[in-house]
Amino acid sequence: MIAVDSLRKRFGEVVAIDGISFSAADGAITGLLGPNGAGKSTTLRILCSVLQADEGSARIDGIDVGERPIDVRRRIGVLPHNAGLYPNLTVRENIAYFAALCGFEGAERRRQVEAMLALLGIEGVADRRAKGLSQGERIRTALARALVHDPRTLILDEPTNGLDVAATRSLREIIRERRGAGCCVLFSSHVMQEVTALCDRIVVIAGGKVALAGTPDEVRSSTGERSLEDAFVAAVAGQDGTS
Repeated sequence: MIAVDSLRKRFGEVVAIDGISFSAADGAITGLLGPNGAGKSTTLRILCSVLQADEGSARIDGIDVGERPIDVRRRIGVLPHNAGLYPNLTVRENIAYFAALCGFEGAERRRQVEAMLALLGIEGVADRRAKGLSQGERIRTALARALVHDPRTLILDEPTNGLDVAATRSLREIIRERRGAGCCVLFSSHVMQEVTALCDRIVVIAGGKVALAGTPDEVRSSTGERSLEDAFVAAVAGQDGTS
């Protein structure tokens, strides 16, 4: 479970997030939405322990991210924006490196790597360098790397960005499987089709604050709109985003 309480972060004079609070449950998919500059990426980076919050707290499975970042990193799988692969390593080497960082050794590490290659359907490019992969192959490799240690919490930053229809459908099924296994899945997206297809709960951020949160039905009902896209536009109307 993810629990965020009164989180604040400034970059000089710019207020990136201003008192954000929300939760994301185990066995559920939570969508983090907002216009560009609303504070989504800052929030995700704090949850991943890449940034330190100025005020407030963020907890994953009850562990404070700011106080125990290493323990949090062991429990989460992260798919960053643009995948973040090592370009000169092969697909197999990228996954194996992260498996090693997670404590897998020898035959056990090899088994985990092969299992991830099969799960993501990337056995055919396993020995190709990451810099030569298509966007879909890059995302699958990055997701394999994020799942190699079977994390209880999965944080995805715009996971379907640049994917074709087939790759998007495959990724949806993997995300649903993680939910079915009891994982907490938090992902940011600008694609309302993905939000509609996947999310059990939605958190809308605008101007560094939570503008609206609830199930898709609750979000539509509270704004009086019939579609999630219209509800999103209504929720952020009049809010000025920050980076």
